[in-house]
Amino acid sequence: MAKTLWRDRNDALDPETDYVEIYQNLALYEFTWDLTQALSFALFRTYAVPSIGRLLDETGAFTGAVQKRYDDTALLLEAPFVHGFDSDAGRTALRRINQMHRAYDISNDDFRYVLSTFVVVPKRWLDDYGWRRLTDGELRASVNYYRALGRHMGIKDIPETYDAFMHLMDDYERAHFDFDAGGRRVADATLRLLTTFYPRPLRTPVDLFSRGLMDRPLLDAFAYADPGPVVRRLSVGAMRVRARLLRHTPSNRKPSFTADLPRIKSYPGGYRLGDLGTFPVAGVGGCPVRHEASVAPG
Repeated sequence: MAKTLWRDRNDALDPETDYVEIYQNLALYEFTWDLTQALSFALFRTYAVPSIGRLLDETGAFTGAVQKRYDDTALLLEAPFVHGFDSDAGRTALRRINQMHRAYDISNDDFRYVLSTFVVVPKRWLDDYGWRRLTDGELRASVNYYRALGRHMGIKDIPETYDAFMHLMDDYERAHFDFDAGGRRVADATLRLLTTFYPRPLRTPVDLFSRGLMDRPLLDAFAYADPGPVVRRLSVGAMRVRARLLRHTPSNRKPSFTADLPRIKSYPGGYRLGDLGTFPVAGVGGCPVRHEASVAPG
């Protein structure tokens, strides 16, 4: 039960060939909560790019059915690293993701930016709030995992290194972060959903806590009021206390799957990957044929 269990296992793997297994160990055992939060914040950042936030608002999926959209996104993104890119479930999830994206005119630059947030935001989150940082091998495995995901999504000119992903993300945000009413609606709906994961008396503090972890450019892009230095210090301080406490707890031996998390509420009776997400109308965009893979409840 040594705290170094998963780091030691990952150190014994090759990040150039075993990147799926390394990422699986990180997401299912070592940093389940941290990566869930970090990837949620990564997606949240993308709403501050008007071409992305406006499109998500126009689809209505992130405002009218935000819980289902949140659940579907998490479940579809989980399948490739749990089952592998070449598994039936992995292929079905990727097919669904690509079918949905093909229904809209999304630029390769926007796709590359979103992919960069999946690499950079979790690394920065763990640097700031994790009980330990990623090793060089784990970081390289994360880069390789998302490079593979990007290739399966048909994204072109994918960065090859973490530094290249980092510069892409930071440069894109400096150039494109701006206020858009649609992006703000999507951000508001997502933030409201986040608060519902906690008891009602905690919802206002959770809202303040969340904004206390946002950087100034992100707050400005949504025209959110800065919660102030006291809230910011308390938010960051609470995260760092949590990290110190976790250093003294044993390594997880039981995996935590997305469907088992209490915040995933749309499918209490189980789900089929081929049924997740939205379906374009035949002849308008994307493939209208459903490709299904069964997933047991829980």
